[in-house]
Amino acid sequence: MNWNGSKLLDEFLPSVVAQTKEEDYAVYVIDNGSTDDSLSVLRTRFPQVKIIALDKNYGFPGGYNRGLEKIEAEYYVLLNNDVQVTQGWLKPLLYLMDSDKTVAACQPKILSYRNRDEFEYAGAAGGFIDTYGFPFCRGRFFNVFEKDEGQYNFSDEIFWATGACMMVRARVYQRFGGLDEDFFAHMEEIDLCWRMKNAGYKIMYQGNSAVYHLGGGTLGRMNPLKTYLNFRNNLYLLYKNLPEGKVFRILFARYMLDMIAATKFLFGLEFGNYWAVIRAHFSFWSTFGHFRKKRREIISQTVVKSHYEIYEGLIVYDFFIKRKKQFHQLRPK
Repeated sequence: MNWNGSKLLDEFLPSVVAQTKEEDYAVYVIDNGSTDDSLSVLRTRFPQVKIIALDKNYGFPGGYNRGLEKIEAEYYVLLNNDVQVTQGWLKPLLYLMDSDKTVAACQPKILSYRNRDEFEYAGAAGGFIDTYGFPFCRGRFFNVFEKDEGQYNFSDEIFWATGACMMVRARVYQRFGGLDEDFFAHMEEIDLCWRMKNAGYKIMYQGNSAVYHLGGGTLGRMNPLKTYLNFRNNLYLLYKNLPEGKVFRILFARYMLDMIAATKFLFGLEFGNYWAVIRAHFSFWSTFGHFRKKRREIISQTVVKSHYEIYEGLIVYDFFIKRKKQFHQLRPK
């Protein structure tokens, strides 16, 4: 996926092309309505790459959905334009997917492009979520990054795989309608993984494959738009996927927690982020009826209501109050 990333294509696409020369692999760039010289760079420097040029920016989910429906394959690999792949990175992922047809998606180890011995923000060694919907990663808690010392060189089941580099079974992706375009950006891959897990599929981490991710190329971490999307989309995520009996209790708890976060932004003079949280809640409740229809469809497909990868606690409390900085300190269920 690319949007106005011609410089990133120059830097990162060569590694992808070099590692996918086998005839069973094809490299596509879905261009999400770029207004820079991305298409020119692709046509002149990477003639072997197939281009799917969209007429405008449909967001992360909309761009992928429109692009992937034009591709016939057994597996898709969703890959950001700021990812450098490594020698032989695809084979462990393919082996994992081929060995178990109930695996809907998997991700490799995500390391930092800048600090190459550390795990990266988006995905690290697999994604998880806590009872109240806060996502976190093994190998990275908030701004604490573990060094990669081989401690996660294994494969196991996780709750969500990162959209920065995710291999997904094509027929399952299409069966579930792909990524939810109402999210536009952020957490749409968590939503897709949760829907697939509710239907009985597995999401896996493959630690014998690794890529390097630059990260932060579109929105900065303290950008009010990113704050708005994260808080709003997290509410979408919870309402769509939580089982009956939990949804409104968790949503009320999230309202209280989010108001604490908004107050912290206010007293920190981060007025843009304060209003982003308030706007997120207004936006969610104003579209409640629209998401009720989606929730009903998900509930009708649900066969698994409880997931052991959901941490039975509050990751924010454990991190900031109990000072738990690494995954093994949580002792998740």
